[in-house]
Amino acid sequence: MKLFFAPLFLILLSLLPLNAQSYLSVTAKRGDGILVLLGRYGLDRSPCNLKKFCQLNKLKETDYLMVGKNYKLPILKYKYNGQSIRSTIGISSWQKAKQIERYNESMELFRLKTSFKTKNAPLWYPHHLKACAVNLEKHIPKGRHFPILGKNFADVPLKDKRLAGAVYYLVSGHGGPDPGAVANYKGKPICEDEYAYDITLRLARELLSHGALVYLIVRDANDGIRQLEYLPKDGDERCWPNKSIPKGQSERLSQRSDVINDLYRENLRKGLYYQRLVEIHIDSRSKKQRIDLFFYHYPESLRGRELARRLHQHIRGKYKQHRASRAYKGTVKARDLHMLREVIPTPVFIEVGNIQNPKDQKRILLPANRQALADWLAEGLIKDY
Repeated sequence: MKLFFAPLFLILLSLLPLNAQSYLSVTAKRGDGILVLLGRYGLDRSPCNLKKFCQLNKLKETDYLMVGKNYKLPILKYKYNGQSIRSTIGISSWQKAKQIERYNESMELFRLKTSFKTKNAPLWYPHHLKACAVNLEKHIPKGRHFPILGKNFADVPLKDKRLAGAVYYLVSGHGGPDPGAVANYKGKPICEDEYAYDITLRLARELLSHGALVYLIVRDANDGIRQLEYLPKDGDERCWPNKSIPKGQSERLSQRSDVINDLYRENLRKGLYYQRLVEIHIDSRSKKQRIDLFFYHYPESLRGRELARRLHQHIRGKYKQHRASRAYKGTVKARDLHMLREVIPTPVFIEVGNIQNPKDQKRILLPANRQALADWLAEGLIKDY
């Protein structure tokens, strides 16, 4: 009786899921270890991914990688069917499909792949989303006390977990040696950076209450959320985690974008693919010119444009509901700004009013109005997630 053995490549092929082409193969660079290589491709450093990598490459966890040698990553490649991620891969979960989409978007941002919707470009399905226990809730901050929010607002109860796994980098405009736009109110100077910061703190608190991971890039240890109309000027703001803010505008902006990009890479290695930057400013125009909220995105960022449009649409709906007497005139526009161009997470830049206009001043001076702005922006961000 003769025994027939299937060729090895056929046996390996049979172990792949239906429609999957193969596992992604990449070349090790100088300085690469297993965890470094996994992190570069957005694979969280879990035992699950480490075990699969070693299995695919017949290695031990303590082995070194050889420069110039190809290694298989625990990432399955699929040919997109032009319809949906779920039908391409053969899954039913909409949430998992969104995670896969966000993973692919992150890899596109690092120019490690092209969009899977492009002809002949594969859809990547990371092993940990397929076979490992992905627990986004573990990234919800466990301690619910945040002193940076101020004495009366530091305790933030967890309302729900709708934003579990979402990461936000919040930047209030200017700060430190730069107060931003300045106007007069009842004989006193009011400064853009103080009011933008207060709105940003309120937005941070609301996002935290839904389980998000939030980074306040511009920070002031003395100024938490303040229930005051007049917020006096100071110049002691710092940059995350506690760096002094440079005087020069170019150095100041580069400091912020560098910090954000480092944090982005760090969180990507944890498997957090939904990361957004929200920057809040207050415009300065002619005293007679009343404006609504303006949203800016980088010209070449499709996801940034989608985020700006979604927030704009939500705010417009809120104004129609609460201020039906006047049409909403806020817009969405593309702008080539440093904080839109030089950051990796999808950014949106928001101007919340004209600091010179008496009616717009009420939007930023009244604490209840600042809170409403923060609440509405948070609702729009929840919709985006």
